[in-house]
Amino acid sequence: MSKSPILELLLLATAVSSAPVLAQSAQDSAGPANDASAGEMAEGEAQDGIDVDMPGVTVSAIRDRNVQKATTEVVSVLSTDDIARTGEGDIAGALGRVTGLSVVGDGFVFVRGLGDRYSLALLNGSPLPSPEPLRRAVPLDLFPTNIVASSLVQKTYSPSFTGEFGGGVINLTTLSAPKTPFFSASVGMSGDSETTRNLGYDYYGGKYDWTGFDRGNRDTPPALAAFFASGQRMSSGAVDTGAIASEFARTDNVLVQRLDAVPFNGSANISAGNAWLVGDSDARLGLIGTAGFSNGWRTRDILEQTPGSFDLSVIDKDYQRVSTDNHVVANAVLGLSYEFGVDSQLRWTNYYIHDTLKQTSLAAGHENNQRLGADFLEQTTAWYERELLGTQVSVSLPLEPVTIGARASYAQSERDAPYELAIGYQRSNQEASPYGAYFVNRLDNGQAGFASAAFSRLEENVASAGLDLTREFTSRFKATVGFDYARTQRDSERREFQIIAPSTFPSAVGMLRPDFLLGPAVIEQFGIGLVETTESDPAFTAELRTEAAYLQTQAGLGDSFDLSIGARYERAEQWVQPLQVFDTLTNSGAATRLENDYILPGATLTWRLPEGMQLRFNASKTISRPQFRELMFQSYFDPESNRRYRGNPLLVDGEFFNAESRFEWYFAPEERISAAAFYKKIDRPIEAFTGFDDNTPVTSFANAPVATLHGAEVELQKYFALDTWSDSAFWASRRAVVIGNYTFTDSKIGVDPGDTVAVFGTTLQPASNFFRDGSQLTGQSDHLVNLQLGLEQTGNLSQQTILLSYASDRVTSRGAAGLPDIYESPGLRVDVVLRQGLTMFQQEVEAKFEARNLLGRSYKEFQERGGNVVYYNKYDVGTSFVASVTVNF
Repeated sequence: MSKSPILELLLLATAVSSAPVLAQSAQDSAGPANDASAGEMAEGEAQDGIDVDMPGVTVSAIRDRNVQKATTEVVSVLSTDDIARTGEGDIAGALGRVTGLSVVGDGFVFVRGLGDRYSLALLNGSPLPSPEPLRRAVPLDLFPTNIVASSLVQKTYSPSFTGEFGGGVINLTTLSAPKTPFFSASVGMSGDSETTRNLGYDYYGGKYDWTGFDRGNRDTPPALAAFFASGQRMSSGAVDTGAIASEFARTDNVLVQRLDAVPFNGSANISAGNAWLVGDSDARLGLIGTAGFSNGWRTRDILEQTPGSFDLSVIDKDYQRVSTDNHVVANAVLGLSYEFGVDSQLRWTNYYIHDTLKQTSLAAGHENNQRLGADFLEQTTAWYERELLGTQVSVSLPLEPVTIGARASYAQSERDAPYELAIGYQRSNQEASPYGAYFVNRLDNGQAGFASAAFSRLEENVASAGLDLTREFTSRFKATVGFDYARTQRDSERREFQIIAPSTFPSAVGMLRPDFLLGPAVIEQFGIGLVETTESDPAFTAELRTEAAYLQTQAGLGDSFDLSIGARYERAEQWVQPLQVFDTLTNSGAATRLENDYILPGATLTWRLPEGMQLRFNASKTISRPQFRELMFQSYFDPESNRRYRGNPLLVDGEFFNAESRFEWYFAPEERISAAAFYKKIDRPIEAFTGFDDNTPVTSFANAPVATLHGAEVELQKYFALDTWSDSAFWASRRAVVIGNYTFTDSKIGVDPGDTVAVFGTTLQPASNFFRDGSQLTGQSDHLVNLQLGLEQTGNLSQQTILLSYASDRVTSRGAAGLPDIYESPGLRVDVVLRQGLTMFQQEVEAKFEARNLLGRSYKEFQERGGNVVYYNKYDVGTSFVASVTVNF
């Protein structure tokens, strides 16, 4: 591709920087300096300044400055106080209270009903790698709220951001240098009505499992490691598969144990910081650190079904599965900052997050169609260990007449999932059965029981750098030219093995418990072996490299208008290909390479009206790229959704046209009301669809022909003084707070006769085989409601808040051919958060109590047709309770 668009932008930037006529015109019409980009601010109304990094700029918000009003873009800000009021333990939960945002699955944030692929997450202005095999997006539940100082959500595109901007960008800012020394420590305990002190399941694993670190107990066994190193294929017949199979099942990793009373959850955090003056100057050196640890449990009693007929009147698979998760998180942040001169700052941030899920499940059920009316007993044991480690450096230097902003970061994530063991026993209901009413595992690949083992590992790293040069000609006109580079690399390997016994395997032996059934003696005696089911494409390697340049100007037009306009040139190369792990190479064709470049314009016009009112109008063009895992033709099991996924190497980029108009009224400090209407047209959106593999749901991805999305949102924040209610000192020092928002979104997929869809492994097919004309986009709820009703004391910490959130039904995946779409029903959730400041032993103490899901809303994922319902996942979430104490020394 030609690089001329970058040269054109550079020439345009040079012309702008020497445009005296335009600069003088802007100066002549200058009014009060009230414009600012979203990149220059990210602190809420009337909050103390907190450093926030965004692409190109690192500045501090100013006390009593209304950021959402002053910025030239549409933003929502969660300050430290806003996050604390929600009481959420991770930033994903707190962001779920923002207008138009919803949290789906395990911490993935959807903006205005668009999937997580359309939401960009940044930490201090730099991109992050993902530890999730299925996504390039980062699950934000990885970030505890104690390491995040503020969060900014920008819903309108500006060219300083990457072109992958569909729903919005979420920038998390970690803590920076404090103004005064501090040290705090907190401990908490929690539980829920479905899990705590109730029945659950576990397996031993190792004595250090409670820490979330494996400590070598799950290392690849010797025979399997030797097989991996040999480069041989099991199908060659030259591999001693019995020796490998005999190392899979041990008493400590396959024997499911009953927990009569699942323990309580616990957490602990510490934070500290200080700053020192350097020499005789005003320069300050700041140091801040935080560390946390949590260990929690969750048990789900899940109804799992699949349809046995197109009208859903017949249930095929009908299981009840009890699954217990032990979730352990350790995190730490260490930041160093150096402030010097006038608004000059150098910042170095390091972060570490270790997140482990230990899962044990036991299921019993019936299958009607596929297994001729047989009963089944199944168990799974698994260990999913995720790790995220990164370092970032950013600098801001105001060198008149140009301000320089630069940043560089490197981050690495890993996901290790050894010993995913699944074992199933069958009991035939036929009278002629040779093994009668007993559960038997004949290890015959599902005909009368099964056993499988999987080992997977993912590594991803992201290196990025950016440079921004801003020249302010007048108080009402400035221009910025910037450059961005990012490279994301991922290696993913998953090896899955089916344990197979010969046809002569006796049924009596098949009744043994798993660790005996798959023990070395039985395997050797009866000639049990292995088949590798992932032999075609067990490993993939992938890379995405982007290079970009942008130009953005901000100008005051007369006394009432501000215009932010610019364009971004972005070139990207993305490829995914099978990784050779065998000596003999086969070409499955499951590789892809996408090379594209785009010019992406964006403009926002703000009309500032009297009495704190203003109107905004925005239009932009952006893109979306397939995520690595969506392109990898490799099977993957997601423990959260309890479903298998497989990628599609034939996916291509999607393109967006975005438009928005917005009214805002800031009628008092900290108070506002806003209303907006938005529209998006998406060419080639990537959507999920579900098929079946041996009666097991498998979700894959395809480009739908086109989709449109439109909607409206309203937001209100209002405080009410209560001193008029009574003469008592109690009411005189308190105020009521109402914070509410509502978002309506309507989306439609367009499918015309003649539209086709490319799915790997099949010929080009009619789009109507996968998508219905007029159906919703995946993950989009028509209605989102958030309401906070609170009572708080001014001048002291005392808050009592009721939080209500509602999301209407939304599509999780397209149904298989001839079947309706699969929906989930989040429904209404009611929470209560109580925070109270105390003084104990001359120390400031914060006591907090939380009660979540007071109405006991359950989770449902289902298909429905003609009054018949099939539940893919249905379970009671329960009501949870959290109590914590923080001491500020």
